[in-house]
Amino acid sequence: MDFAFSPEQEQLRDSVAAYLRDRYPFETRRAIALSDRGWSEPVWRDFADRLGLLSLADPDAPPPDPVDLMVVVEQFGAALVIEPFLETVVTGASLLRASGTDTARTLLRGIAAGDERLALAWGEPGTRHGWAAARTVATRDGAGWRLDGVKSVVIGAPWATTLLVAARAPEGVLVFAVDPAAPGLTAHPYPTIDGRRAADLRFDHVPLDPSALLLDADRALPALEAVGDASVAALCAEAVGVTGRMLDDTIAYTRERRQFGQPISQFQALQHRMVDMYMKREMAASAVYLATLSLGAPARERARAASVAKVTVGEACRFIGQHAIQLHGGMGMTDALAVGHYFKRATVIEGEFGSPDDHLARFAALTETSRKMPAA
Repeated sequence: MDFAFSPEQEQLRDSVAAYLRDRYPFETRRAIALSDRGWSEPVWRDFADRLGLLSLADPDAPPPDPVDLMVVVEQFGAALVIEPFLETVVTGASLLRASGTDTARTLLRGIAAGDERLALAWGEPGTRHGWAAARTVATRDGAGWRLDGVKSVVIGAPWATTLLVAARAPEGVLVFAVDPAAPGLTAHPYPTIDGRRAADLRFDHVPLDPSALLLDADRALPALEAVGDASVAALCAEAVGVTGRMLDDTIAYTRERRQFGQPISQFQALQHRMVDMYMKREMAASAVYLATLSLGAPARERARAASVAKVTVGEACRFIGQHAIQLHGGMGMTDALAVGHYFKRATVIEGEFGSPDDHLARFAALTETSRKMPAA
């Protein structure tokens, strides 16, 4: 694939990389992850004011170029950034743009100012990957609504100022903006293995104003599917940064570790293994480019490209992660080295927004549907 960044995108990449190198080294990130809050408000403010990254959600500006988001998120993956940029600026802001309501525009301005953090509540217990809410029900209550049901593993929910909740009504799937402090909403927060935070949510007769409805039954499911593919593409871009750091650390470690009087990087068998790791990462990067550039394509083409990226990246995360740990030896399993933390993040990415098996099944279903469609 012949792919080159524009000068502006290269400048964006370099500025983000420089900030993270100077102000977000691994030890700083680890301290943030172990803190009571689990995220850094000063870093989030820097994303808004110093780097201007949160302005990508500004409703008064054109929608961001997906390649710009890809550039940013890949650098975040390389630094293992824990703050909820993807959840807020990619997933959340994309849904709010699809909504276009006054509530959505207010939330978008809050993101750009650094005041809002979002979390999308879509997964439910006992369900596999899919956007059609089954157990969370929205019922009309006068002019407003009432929510009942449960959501599981809502990434970033403990940090969120607003929850975006998918629910089912008689007319179809709907999306609401919900205050985490709303009466009847119970959250059970917990840390995830990659140092982030998630929560299981229970809605017991949660009252909502009419303005809380962001997407009605005609638009919600298509918007969720499109935003899901954009989120998959961004998550896979993060994985390219994560796996790249694991590969770089592994190469550096094998140059330092000595056996039989020489660095183990000189052993041909290990050189072959690291070449295989490099090839897996390059395949993943190419799949991410394709998925990112396909986000504006027709829905079926967009979905197929996103699923291809998720499968390719999932395989790369597992292959590179396992080999990185093995080549580091016992040290790779400890918290003392960064590689173990990157491996944990790669493991979570492999299953987030659907496992490789889920996306293989999705790709197969989309392909079969294409074959059955009559020729134009």
